[in-house]
Amino acid sequence: MTYDEGALSELVEESQDLQADAMRASREPLAELVEQGQERRAHGGIDRDEIAEFNRDRGDAIRSKLGTGALAAAGFGAALLKLFDAPAFADQAMDVQILQTAASIENLAVATYGVALTLPFIGGSSANPVVKAFAQKTMSQHSEHAKAFNAASTQLGGKAQTNPDPVLLDVVNKAKPTLTGPGPVVDLALKLEMGAAETYNANVVALSDVNARKVNASIMGVEAQHAAILSAVKALVAGGHPELIALPPNAAALPGAAGAVGFPDSFLKTDQARPADEGAVK
Repeated sequence: MTYDEGALSELVEESQDLQADAMRASREPLAELVEQGQERRAHGGIDRDEIAEFNRDRGDAIRSKLGTGALAAAGFGAALLKLFDAPAFADQAMDVQILQTAASIENLAVATYGVALTLPFIGGSSANPVVKAFAQKTMSQHSEHAKAFNAASTQLGGKAQTNPDPVLLDVVNKAKPTLTGPGPVVDLALKLEMGAAETYNANVVALSDVNARKVNASIMGVEAQHAAILSAVKALVAGGHPELIALPPNAAALPGAAGAVGFPDSFLKTDQARPADEGAVK
């Protein structure tokens, strides 16, 4: 298989530019989120009555604006409604739980891409060079995301989450025996990327803190880009044309839907969003 090394380098550079922008955009709001959390704890923190009132007000406000029917129609689904109805805090503030869960999702992504890169058709000599470069760069970006989430969590008084999301880990472990070709690997990676993007999208809606919203929105964009690329790769693999995964692409040979397949929905859904406390340190 031939490919334009310059075009590949340009694609990787564009991905890294988006990553750098996202991490830069999240740095200031993360610092402010930590500062506010430390001030809150210095004044005794948030008591459980205040937490309960916060949850009731948040859920009522969202429902009054959108309504349950509108939520379902917009694709928010049971996962987001469950997030609104569930207690926002357990032994620690909700912001810490959300950060730890985000870190757990990123930890799992790093481990999963690491496993994928040991497979000959993803990271070996028979691998498509574009897919291999994407997997390597994406794994590195997920590692940076995990470090950012954990840094904020520990500065807020929580513990760093070094383990993977326990529910998604079970999904990955069950999928490992099926990873016999590029198609199943792409499917699994796409599931994780969409889960991450939709989780951060749900957090943007659910969080009351503007800085926490900015952090989630910044990193969500990177995850959405990963999902878009994987969706395009999946379509070409499923269509029996893996040779078209190339740089520069053979535009004349690409299917008509190639330009839209990476963006199947007008709005990012949240039906795959993970509960806020799913990956929190117990």
